[in-house]
Amino acid sequence: SLGMSMISAVSIRSVRAFSTMAKTIYEFKVKDADGKEISLGEKYKGKVVIVVNVASQCGLTNANYTQLKEILDKYESRGLAVAAFPCNQFGGQEPACEIDIMSFVKTKFSMEPDLFSKIDVNGDNADPLWKWLKKEKGGTLIDAIKWNFTKFLVNRNGEVIARYGPTTEPKTFVKDIEKALDEPSKM
Repeated sequence: SLGMSMISAVSIRSVRAFSTMAKTIYEFKVKDADGKEISLGEKYKGKVVIVVNVASQCGLTNANYTQLKEILDKYESRGLAVAAFPCNQFGGQEPACEIDIMSFVKTKFSMEPDLFSKIDVNGDNADPLWKWLKKEKGGTLIDAIKWNFTKFLVNRNGEVIARYGPTTEPKTFVKDIEKALDEPSKM
């Protein structure tokens, strides 16, 4: 038992050290909606990615999903992807399981983003990817994610180039997306 607690303390420390040393999203592994581990390097290398924490029952849900779908439809062929991470930390507005969330998004918005497993974005149990995203692009006043639909724009080299608050509608940063799509990957 003592050996196990030492191992977990070491692995927790190494995860913390790793997430502060990471340079790109490609260095992270996350679980998809089915609980399968996915390497973001294998999935997104060379693509422009919008990473977003989503919720199905938020006042911002309709505008964000509708606009993200329009943008994805227009730019997916040029290498854009949307990585959606359900999170129930804000007003309990994402209570469903991943299968129901996927069904909701597909039925209501005719959209199938890359949906990952439900995570925490703040606090001690925050997903390492999200800890890193917040460190790379801090927020206004505080680095913590303030609400559903905080969006991070990642370039073709896996670097975070911008952060947009929950009330910033995706259509307002299309120029940033286009600029990122126009830049070649260095990888």
